[in-house]
Amino acid sequence: MQVKDLTVEELKLLIQKIVTETIESLLIDFEEDREVKPEVKQQLLDSLQRTQNGERGISAEEVAKKLGLNW
Repeated sequence: MQVKDLTVEELKLLIQKIVTETIESLLIDFEEDREVKPEVKQQLLDSLQRTQNGERGISAEEVAKKLGLNW
């Protein structure tokens, strides 16, 4: 399957999954001497928890609008 074959909802879910996995890997994988400030780590953990609880963040459309981008 290719990205062009996904519905908008499927694409959003895929992006959400990838972002979650990336954040989790940054918090867990310190093999490359990466250090995350405790307050940043806590903010990321809080964000992940809210996402897992079904809370929605700012939509991509809203972010694009704030940045003056056409979505």
